[in-house]
Amino acid sequence: MTPQEETVILEARDILGRYLSQNPVIASWQALMDYCALTVHGPIERFHVLYLDRKNRIIADELLSTGTVDHVPVYPREVIKRALMLNASALILIHNHPSGDPTPSEADLSMTKEIQKGCKYLGLTLHDHIIVGAGTELSLRALGKL
Repeated sequence: MTPQEETVILEARDILGRYLSQNPVIASWQALMDYCALTVHGPIERFHVLYLDRKNRIIADELLSTGTVDHVPVYPREVIKRALMLNASALILIHNHPSGDPTPSEADLSMTKEIQKGCKYLGLTLHDHIIVGAGTELSLRALGKL
């Protein structure tokens, strides 16, 4: 990535951040995908969670874990504990694959199922798990994996 491209990305993040603080409801699927593509990418895996209120307004976008080029540790109990601390009603999991291929690994699917079980038990809604690749985003809900 060139310095100019990095500057553009940082400016786009600022614009999106201002937009979301003024309009904190994720109004469309495309807005969510754009947000994911701009905020969760890079040379190492990053795991974010969007915590939402009952009206799907963003309470917080939290980077819960960073990892290596092909792994990020995720602890379902920490994801759910934070949701309870924030009084969130719903969440969206987001992480990137630095390889560029957004295909979910078995570990991705297993971790998502564990978080989904915890959410269901505690009355939280897991809307989706988005995996960001190179120029493309993949939804586990759209794949029928949620």
